[in-house]
Amino acid sequence: MESEGRRVLVVDDDALVADALASMLRDAGCLVVGPFLSLAAAWAAARAEAIDAAMIDVNLDGELSFPLADLLTDLGIPVVFVTGDGALARGAYPRRPILAKPFTPDDLRAVLAAL
Repeated sequence: MESEGRRVLVVDDDALVADALASMLRDAGCLVVGPFLSLAAAWAAARAEAIDAAMIDVNLDGELSFPLADLLTDLGIPVVFVTGDGALARGAYPRRPILAKPFTPDDLRAVLAAL
């Protein structure tokens, strides 16, 4: 995926991680939708906003984000799980890209390029 100008949904319940990810995406030339800290807020944005890709934490304050990932996938939007629990995401979605926490800007660029 060409990063420049792409609208990327950011969802993570940790505000510091969400802000860092959003900043790295902006540095890569993306337009950030969010960040959103809850599943409910992200769900509303996913239905209302133009989105080219999504970066979603697997566990959002005790709620799994898989239903949101399924909605976005059904809409044709590529999803990357940003998580410290890659085993959970790989078990449910073995072919979906994962950005493992902690991550670097180079890790993020590699995942974006693979989309």
